[in-house]
Amino acid sequence: MDETVIKVRITRTRSGIGAKQNHRETLRSLGLKKIGDQVVREYDAITQGMVRTVTHMVTVEEVQ
Repeated sequence: MDETVIKVRITRTRSGIGAKQNHRETLRSLGLKKIGDQVVREYDAITQGMVRTVTHMVTVEEVQ
């Protein structure tokens, strides 16, 4: 099996002040504590769901 692993860079762009509790917790689970923080993760089903939850607070770009 030769599956290519897609990696994405997730950048926090907005504050969590006034956001729902689960949105703040999702950002924390992704490892994004402050605005401008970035993480590189595999784009699997778990990450897709997390990004979908906070799509208005992050930007996502594919990494080679």
